Amino acid sequence: MTPRVKRITGILYPDDELLAWSIGKLSEIWGVPELQSEPVPFDKTDYYYEIAPELSRVFLCFPGLVNPEGLADWKHEAISIEAQSRQPVRAVNIDPGYIDGARLILASTKDHAHRIYLRDGIFAEVTMRYRFKKWQSFDYTFPDFASGVYDEFLSGVRRLWLQEVRNA
Repeated sequence: MTPRVKRITGILYPDDELLAWSIGKLSEIWGVPELQSEPVPFDKTDYYYEIAPELSRVFLCFPGLVNPEGLADWKHEAISIEAQSRQPVRAVNIDPGYIDGARLILASTKDHAHRIYLRDGIFAEVTMRYRFKKWQSFDYTFPDFASGVYDEFLSGVRRLWLQEVRNA
């Protein structure tokens, strides 16, 4: 049997209006989020400067357990929403992934030594692992994730996953 996971996504956004728009678009395809993180300033890198000079990140967790085989499709859906936000460049960045009891997996369009090709131009990355009752980073983990600022949200999603797996 295929393991089931909790679908999440991170949204990088410049203002509350675009955040609300993004959540609305994602809700149409994945359901209304059951958990939302507090906004965190995205200030560890200027990689997404083309979107806006000041960004925040929010994470969302969506209802139910889903098949992780959908990760490439989720990334393509996110790319489609990003394209709709163009003003003239994309105004948001949406990074889907999933959490289970042991890991946070994120999808990417960019290849690197630590990413595994899935299909259709999409790669998967184990961004964090849950070990010894805490989230642990790797040498390639993005600085904002490695800082621990998202750990509370990730742990909340992991608890939902554990509860839903037990009830399934």
